[in-house]
Amino acid sequence: MKIDKIGLGGGCHWCTEAVFQSLKGVNMVEQGWISALEAEEFSEAILLYFDPEEISLKKLIEVHLYTHKSTSDHSMRKKYRSAVYTFSGRQQKEADQILRRLQKDFQDMLITGIYSYKDFKMSPEPFQNYYLKNPNKPFCKTYIGPKLQMLLRRFPKNAIEPPLIPHKTVEE
Repeated sequence: MKIDKIGLGGGCHWCTEAVFQSLKGVNMVEQGWISALEAEEFSEAILLYFDPEEISLKKLIEVHLYTHKSTSDHSMRKKYRSAVYTFSGRQQKEADQILRRLQKDFQDMLITGIYSYKDFKMSPEPFQNYYLKNPNKPFCKTYIGPKLQMLLRRFPKNAIEPPLIPHKTVEE
């Protein structure tokens, strides 16, 4: 099995973590903060390890765009950057082509940037698998629960049912 990785930033990393833990083909999600060569400051994001034979980069980016405010700019965008963090020139070119093709599906302009990955700081352990540990907290019910429901409605073939089965290892 070939494992690839990509970084994704889309608002709160607790939300992004839960969404991608609920997808077939995802082997591991690490939640924390990523910095990029083009943007030194860290922003909330995840590192995503996946099997490209089971789920494509295109599908991952599509899920990403639909599960956060990928067309909405706001004052907290540095901390909550809408981003795809790439690990190679090939991946950066592929991500750019995917975003260009998917733009037609959105009424407003996508603000999701493509950045070259630089560094990652993992969240402290108590915050890892946040939704799995805290599904009844108000934040989880208000923000994460609806994203998981939307994932099941829009991407039923790609979602794990029940959603949110935590992934622990890169190789299983």
